[in-house]
Amino acid sequence: MKILIHKANNRGVANHGWLQANHSFSFASYNNPEKVHFGALRVLNDDVIAPKMGFGTHPHDNMEIITIPLKGVLKHKDNMGDTWLSVMPGEVQVMSAGTGVQHSEINGSVDDHLSLFQIWVFPNKEDVQPRYDQKAFDESERKNKLQTLVSSMDDQEAGSLKIYQDAVISRIDLDEGAEFKYQLKSENHGVYVMTIDGNVSIENENLEKRDAAGISETAFFTMKAEAASSLLFIEVPMKF
Repeated sequence: MKILIHKANNRGVANHGWLQANHSFSFASYNNPEKVHFGALRVLNDDVIAPKMGFGTHPHDNMEIITIPLKGVLKHKDNMGDTWLSVMPGEVQVMSAGTGVQHSEINGSVDDHLSLFQIWVFPNKEDVQPRYDQKAFDESERKNKLQTLVSSMDDQEAGSLKIYQDAVISRIDLDEGAEFKYQLKSENHGVYVMTIDGNVSIENENLEKRDAAGISETAFFTMKAEAASSLLFIEVPMKF
């Protein structure tokens, strides 16, 4: 087993006033040759956006983009439709940029900050027709058990959003003292584990709030919640 520990305070930081961003991997002005990507996972940004502020219309292509709001209201609009769509905490948004898409993302609140994770995954099929989807997930369905949020377009698993990559994005909320075994889909995969909140031990490594671990070269790993904890798992092919 190979484990790379990424402590929260070692992430790239960008303070734009209206945007407080933490980058797990090289992004924009943050460039770390040792943190460019983890397998097919290219971006994991932990953003806090001020009320009424956001990202104006900008392009993407050939990338799978997943957004997970944690607090506040995300408003999304793209050139596949003319309507502003609200994405709330508990919901997940996916967008296959494919041949090219233009979109905008803003904080839909005039009072409250918006907190979210934005994830980019390299696709296994390029130049596909752009597509958008979002779905609400019941928080109770991840209590001490894995809840799949996103899986491959080729995977028959019902209930999850789909992307063009053999990836699995999931969450779990563990009670204090709970133990959990994560089984990888393939030994050619790795899992990037982000502690959204809490404190967990994984194979004798301790992860606190926003600490992360990149785990590969194993069929499974185990963890124990030292306190009530919420975790995000991003399983991706390590070679693609």
